[in-house]
Amino acid sequence: MMILLYLMFCLWSTSIATNKRISKPNIVLFMADDLGIGDLGCYGNTTLRTPNIDILAKRGIKLTQHIAASPLCTPSRAAFLTGRYPVRSGMASLHHVGVFLFSASSGGLPTEEITFARLLQQEGYTTALIGKWHLGINCHSNDDYCHHPLNHGFNYFYGFPVNNIRDCKPEHGSVFQRGIKMYSPTILQITGLALISLGVLHYLGLLRISHRVLGFFILMAAVLIGILLFFFYNFRYLNCFLMRNYSIIQQPWSYKNLTQRFTEEAKRFIRRNTDAPFLLFLSYPQVHTALFASQLFRGKSKHGLYGDAVEEMDWSIGQILQTLDQLNLSMQTLVYFTSDHGAHVEEISDNGDIHGGSNGIYKGGKATNWEGGIRVPGLLYWPGVLNPDISIDEPTSNMDVFPTIVKLAGAQLPHDRIIDGRDLMPLLQGIAVFSKHEFLFHYCNAYLNAVRWHPRNSKSIWKAFFFTPKFSPEGANGCFESHVCFCHGNFVTYHDPPLLFDLSKDPEEKHPLTPETESDFYEILHTIQQAMSDHTQSLMAVPNQLSLGNIMWKPWLQPCCSSFLKFCYCNHEP
Repeated sequence: MMILLYLMFCLWSTSIATNKRISKPNIVLFMADDLGIGDLGCYGNTTLRTPNIDILAKRGIKLTQHIAASPLCTPSRAAFLTGRYPVRSGMASLHHVGVFLFSASSGGLPTEEITFARLLQQEGYTTALIGKWHLGINCHSNDDYCHHPLNHGFNYFYGFPVNNIRDCKPEHGSVFQRGIKMYSPTILQITGLALISLGVLHYLGLLRISHRVLGFFILMAAVLIGILLFFFYNFRYLNCFLMRNYSIIQQPWSYKNLTQRFTEEAKRFIRRNTDAPFLLFLSYPQVHTALFASQLFRGKSKHGLYGDAVEEMDWSIGQILQTLDQLNLSMQTLVYFTSDHGAHVEEISDNGDIHGGSNGIYKGGKATNWEGGIRVPGLLYWPGVLNPDISIDEPTSNMDVFPTIVKLAGAQLPHDRIIDGRDLMPLLQGIAVFSKHEFLFHYCNAYLNAVRWHPRNSKSIWKAFFFTPKFSPEGANGCFESHVCFCHGNFVTYHDPPLLFDLSKDPEEKHPLTPETESDFYEILHTIQQAMSDHTQSLMAVPNQLSLGNIMWKPWLQPCCSSFLKFCYCNHEP
């Protein structure tokens, strides 16, 4: 009898300890930028060294069908932070450009959107974002900070408000040159035709224009071209800066030891918050181009500068895990690792070096909803709560992090809006067998591109495409001629009936099904189209944050740590 009572007491004590760990745990979120699922050892890579990320998989849980809510940076990150499809918050473009390119744009994550950081902050968490934001800064002036991380629930910010691109690093090429080459002939033709038309109409007497008015139009065109040339010539100084909270501390930023600086900031934040729950979102700028690596890692991998950057990021994650161990915080901390979307397969340097990653067996990459663009790493590690070395093949989404950590923190999910993410804990702990996502909707910018359906009574995972990007050149695995795939018009092929795949049998999406190869072809499409109809009816009209007016460069919104006359230059880093 005494032995039975002792065993019951031990089980009760263990249950109390487990519940205490589960209640208000620390949260550490790692997000890579443009990292492919095929770049990691735990997902099959045999030539890149990622031992620390692989440890997360070995000692924790690996999600094999973890899906980004968008195949582009800005909308994917908006969905991650809010648990909602980006189209619900207006963070999905109707035009070719689907991300914020300039720090002096007026668009961004709307203030009425609720991030997990804000909800955890309200529950007593200290919150920090270190690294990349890419969700806007200002609305009406260069210091209103309406879209800034500190106005979205973060107590501390150290990082890039926009993005790391080639133009930020000297001698690494330009993402704008291709666009200028593509569109400048059209712009010049339109401008030339407009001026010629005005001249002809004036000569025929159908339109009276004074030489002064004609000169004014020519002058305005010259001024606009001059402003654009000034902006692109000084892009690095205007757009590539490092902030601490609201202050610019380095403009332009220096790539020297940049990963070490982010890592040390993260370690200091953890050490400052050992006595109260904290949320750390370490959002790496790797491996988006421009690629960079410190001297300790440069030239050490088998995959050039890209591999060096991946291996340095892995080192950084190891440093954070080691810090948690040293401070005896590992048992109280949920760690999550992912990428914002798939690898950018079209990234090739001016010298012909491959600067994009690997999406493994999966088709396509960044900016597409082929599996290579949206299937991302999903690793969760929490000693004593999550069993080690578990692989889960059910469809999950990076939007699921929102309800998962909000519930763990003891906060309430918002009741005034639709939350598309689902709590992962029942699936992670083996309480649930199936994902709570019967359907997942895949957007290409603001356009509903594809739908994934996992019936409860079937092992099949159906995926229907309503349109697909035209790869260029033909036969390639990406849009190399335009550097990124687009979402509408002549850049896509529309399908009626939709292309249908069974991902459980054809994860590489090589063999679209037909009524002859799938007896339930039309029934499956009918179910998917009904789900699509129900989903679209749940959408509400909201201002588009990525409209042309919101993404264009506005000089009066330009953040600058010194006057324009000094070319926005400063360096307050030690």
